[in-house]
Amino acid sequence: MAGLEVVLAAELEALGATEVRTSARAVHFEGNLSVLYRANFEARTALRILCPIAEFAARNEDELYRRIHDIDWGQYMDVEDTFAVDAVAWSEVFRHSKFAALKTKDAIADRFRQELGKRPSVNVDQPDLRVHVHISGLSVSVSLDSSGESLHRRGYRLRGGPAPINETLAAGMILLSGWQTERPFIDAMCGSGTLLIEAALIAGGIPPQWQRRVFGFQKWKDYEPELWEQIRRSALAHVPDKWPVIRGYDHDRRALRTAAENIDAAHLGGKIVLEHASFEQLTPPPAPGLLLMNPPYDERIPLEEAVPFYKSIGNTLKQHWAGYDAWIISANLEALKHLGLRPSRRISLFNGPLECKFQKYELYSGRDRHKPPQP
Repeated sequence: MAGLEVVLAAELEALGATEVRTSARAVHFEGNLSVLYRANFEARTALRILCPIAEFAARNEDELYRRIHDIDWGQYMDVEDTFAVDAVAWSEVFRHSKFAALKTKDAIADRFRQELGKRPSVNVDQPDLRVHVHISGLSVSVSLDSSGESLHRRGYRLRGGPAPINETLAAGMILLSGWQTERPFIDAMCGSGTLLIEAALIAGGIPPQWQRRVFGFQKWKDYEPELWEQIRRSALAHVPDKWPVIRGYDHDRRALRTAAENIDAAHLGGKIVLEHASFEQLTPPPAPGLLLMNPPYDERIPLEEAVPFYKSIGNTLKQHWAGYDAWIISANLEALKHLGLRPSRRISLFNGPLECKFQKYELYSGRDRHKPPQP
C-alpha cells in the first residue's frame, strides 16, 4: 500500500525475509516456504504476497501470449484445477488490464489443451491458482498469488462506517506512530473501531490473519501442511503479560454499536473500552499516551464546516492533551491548517483513492507546549 512500504519492509525482515527492497506500492524480498507462510499470516501491512515465476519483455500482444504460453504451467496446477488471472498494466502497448488478463488466460488454457487435449476451467471467485500479471512499459512480471483473498480482510469487520480506514492502513498508521504499548492508546473518533482492533492485535502479538482458514498457497503443489500448522501454532502461542489501556470514543451511538460488534467478532471483548462522548468532552488517561484520530474529511464534511471543526480539535488538544502524541489523518489539507498546531512529522498515505496527510503533533506542557523538537 502506498506510503507503507518502509513499514512492510521492516515487518518482512523481522519475519525472516532477505534481500528486502522497496519500490512504489511494493516490497520485494526473498525467502523459503516458512517465510512465505509467515508473511501471509503475520504481516500486518501487506495486501498480497506474490511469488514471481517469470519476467520478460513483450512488445505486442502476440509476444505476451507466446511468452505466457512458454511457461510450464504443469509445475503449478493440474488440468482439473481452476485458475483466475488478475492483471495490472501501465503501458503504451497494453492499455487495458482486462485485455492483458484475457490474453494470459488464453495462453494458459491453450498450453494445457495442446499438451493434454483439455483446458482447465476459470473460477474468478475461488480458484485453485490465482495468477497475477504486472506490465510496466514493455516489462512483464508473472506471479502466483499466495494469499488468495486480500490480506486487508481480517474477518472481523462485519460492518463499516462512512469512508472507513481499512485494516491494513490502520495497522500501518499504528506502526508508523511508534506506539509504545505500555502507554494508553486512544481513538477519539473511533467509528467502526478498526484502529482500536488493530492496536489490540498489535499489543497482544496476535497475528492479523488468525481467523482466516484458507490461503492461496494451501492449494499449491508444494504446500507443506505440517510446516504451515507448526508456523500457525507458534505464532498463536504468544500471550502478553499485560494489556494496555485501549479506549475508543464517538459521538455517534450507531458507530459505537458497529464498533462493539466488530470488536466481538475479533474476540477482543474486554480488551477495548468504548464510550459515548464527543472529543471536546473527553478526559484523557494520564500522560504520556497516544491519540490517533480519523476525523471527517472530504465528502463527509464541506469546507465551511470543516474549518471550525478542525479549529475546535486543535483547541481541545492544546487545552487537555498535554503529554500526548496526537496523530491525525486527513485528506482535507486546508482544514488541517486550521488546527493551529505545527506538525513534527508529515507522512503521505492513501485511504482508498484519497491522498491523505498523516501528521504528528507533540503536545508539550508548560512553555514548550505544542512546540516540535528542534533538530
